[in-house]
This record gives sequence, structure tokens and C-alpha cells, in this order.
Amino acid sequence: MVHEGDTHLTGTEARAGSKTKVTRYVLGISLTLIVIIFAVLLFLYR
Repeated sequence: MVHEGDTHLTGTEARAGSKTKVTRYVLGISLTLIVIIFAVLLFLYR
């Protein structure tokens, strides 16, 4: 349902032309590092 005055953007316009998947990798690497750090801390302060 389209109302007058609504702004509709294409996928490219909505993401400002950026198609990089850096966020996915940053989140994955960060999560892995946090798990490793917590595991090391668990064994050090046991």
C-alpha cells in the first residue's frame, strides 16, 4: 500500500552504495576473541 508523500528507496540507495561485508567479519572475529579471552581468564583465575 503506497501513500502519497512516502519515500521509497532502492536497496543501493538505502545502503548508500556500500556492499562490503566487513561488519560480518568484524562481529565474527570479535566474538571469537572474546570467547578465547574468557577461556584464558577462567583458567588463570581458577
